[in-house]
Amino acid sequence: DNILQAAAQTHADALHPGYGFLSENAAFATACGDAGIAFIGPSAGAIEAMGNKAEAKRLMLNAGVPCVPGYEGEDQNDAALISHGKRIGFPLMVKAAAGGGGRGMRLVTRADDLGSAIAMARSESENAFASGELILERAIVRPRHVEIQIIADQRGHTLYLGERDCSVQRRHQKVLEESPSPVMTPELRASMGAAAVKAAQCIDYVGAGTVEFLLDQEGRFYFLEMNTRLQVEHPVTEMVTGLDLVALQIQVARGEVLPLTQDEVQINGHAIEARIYAEDPAADFMPATGRIERWQKPAGAGVRVDDGVRTGQVISPFYDSMVAKVITHGATRDEALAHLHAALKTTVLFGPANNIAFLLACIEATDFKTGKATTDFVGATFGEAGFTARQPVAVDAAVGAALRFFSDQKKAWEKSTGIAAQLLGWSTNAILASPYHLKLGDSDFLTKVSALAHDRVNVHIGDELFAVRVVEDSDGAARVHVGNDIMTVHYLVSGEDDLYMLIEGTTFRFVDLLAEHVAAAVVSEGSVLSPMHGTVIEVCVSVGDVVEEGARLAVLEAMKMQHELVAPVGGKVVAVSAVDNKQVAADELLIEIEAEQS
Repeated sequence: DNILQAAAQTHADALHPGYGFLSENAAFATACGDAGIAFIGPSAGAIEAMGNKAEAKRLMLNAGVPCVPGYEGEDQNDAALISHGKRIGFPLMVKAAAGGGGRGMRLVTRADDLGSAIAMARSESENAFASGELILERAIVRPRHVEIQIIADQRGHTLYLGERDCSVQRRHQKVLEESPSPVMTPELRASMGAAAVKAAQCIDYVGAGTVEFLLDQEGRFYFLEMNTRLQVEHPVTEMVTGLDLVALQIQVARGEVLPLTQDEVQINGHAIEARIYAEDPAADFMPATGRIERWQKPAGAGVRVDDGVRTGQVISPFYDSMVAKVITHGATRDEALAHLHAALKTTVLFGPANNIAFLLACIEATDFKTGKATTDFVGATFGEAGFTARQPVAVDAAVGAALRFFSDQKKAWEKSTGIAAQLLGWSTNAILASPYHLKLGDSDFLTKVSALAHDRVNVHIGDELFAVRVVEDSDGAARVHVGNDIMTVHYLVSGEDDLYMLIEGTTFRFVDLLAEHVAAAVVSEGSVLSPMHGTVIEVCVSVGDVVEEGARLAVLEAMKMQHELVAPVGGKVVAVSAVDNKQVAADELLIEIEAEQS
């Protein structure tokens, strides 16, 4: 209602819905038409037809489009779903019929887990889409996720604009996308393109849309869903086709005929997109919130950045955790990959945890570099332990202590009078040592910095000595010599105790314990803290309950996803401060368990 009111006040005659939930909301498309405002997208009928996965699958089966075996019936009773799930067999996917973006989706590998997966998927779907309808599908083992971009005008002309391979995913949400697919052949592209056009034409589709398929290892493909909107990853198609998809959306919404034919669609070179999320990959991709202390996007040949954040902005728990996309293009896949690697290494996001180091680890992995990644890539590459970020070593701490020292020295010098910059670090007395106690997680470094000149220091860490020289320092980007090594470091001293550094794509956030003067809260092994800002939507235990380790305690919703909180130890619940529908802050104590004595 507020958006339509704003459109009326600004005398807008059309509205582009982006690629969020409203872009696939049939009621919103209808409301635009009722208000006399053109909705830049398909009709409400087309959105409804493809917005429900069960109905879409029935339509595709009738149209002769290959589909994954499963259940998309109207009986939504838990017993019926469990019965059909056992008939289909495992592994099995439980999906929200009205879903999208990975919400309301669960992979089930054992019959014993099917009931809880149905409950979680339904709850997440009801919260995100106001519908608890589910479908079941056989899980195709190690498929590729390949989607076809289509565009259709109001005269019935429908084109497919190549494909995107979106196989690298976490939480069923895409992380890396590329075009063309490394395994695509002209014959397969023509077959998948024809199926996508058939899917669009059977619902009289108009505008830009994407038909998603699973491609198995034998080259068979199956309809997955149709996104009746512009995709997050549309830039990779724009980079290889030279077409502006948003401009085409507007043209067909105005009633214009598509300006090219299928034969004129050309794929030139290769493009790859990396999604930057505010999340902690080392903590099972837990979404992260907080203030962005510095955002600096990369530049260079073949690099495009689509971002929606700025320095000083606060990442809240109320929206999706994606903050930017880095897209690169090259004449070959290797060239595009080299551009992406260089771009990610110079992308600065200080503040909330982020996935940049994880993205670099993905594109450096052999299976991705050789074009062999499937939808199980993340699990297969990083194993059950998951992604582990590079931990800081002594040389990192030495560079950090030096940069912190020079920053403190500069602040003091700016407040002084009559001292030449060249005299900084010079003294007629014995060389003084400035201590910094830098800590990041389990990494703890007690450093002593001694100035030798205005740009050189010695840093002592235990028995090690590091000679550090800063040869350039501009806007938080320093060129640093450590012994015979040279490195470029992006850094920021924030407040009294935080030091951020970006070294080779890994962000370190050191706390200077000498400056902090804040005692860390002491929690017991049975304390359950909120892992992020969010809303408690279910509390599963009460004071006095006896629980086993790993038992479900509560469900937290943040950034449109639901997260289970489980018991860290077995024992008796002695305190519960979590309350249904109450917002909580990160690290807030929610439940306490008195560990059972062994």
